[in-house]
Amino acid sequence: MPKFVIQKHHAKQLHYDLRLEMDGVLKSWAVPKQPSTDSTVKRLAIQVKDHEIDYANFEGEIEEGQYGAGKVEIWDCGNYELIERSENLIRFHLFGERLRGSWKLVHTGYPPGNQWLLIASAKANALPK
Repeated sequence: MPKFVIQKHHAKQLHYDLRLEMDGVLKSWAVPKQPSTDSTVKRLAIQVKDHEIDYANFEGEIEEGQYGAGKVEIWDCGNYELIERSENLIRFHLFGERLRGSWKLVHTGYPPGNQWLLIASAKANALPK
């Protein structure tokens, strides 16, 4: 099964980086607020550049002056199952240490084309960590 990681990133503004292993890279989205297990909550997810697979294990400090400067820590990680993938929708099931269940990324269609919404299914849950 492919890997996923959610990194808590203390950059200029605190956000969470969702990364899904696909096509030999980590497809990545910056999520300004902590992922929610509430299916009525839609979190903005901005697609950012792909990262190398090895970046899934990164925790540490990105030096001042570098892109994304600040502290990075692994907030959750594990494997995931890809359920559906199209140009405007990615549905997946997480098997994480903290998050379990199904989520989807829905493309908003707004310019510049990198805005998505991260939405949990009604059966998604968070485990105590």
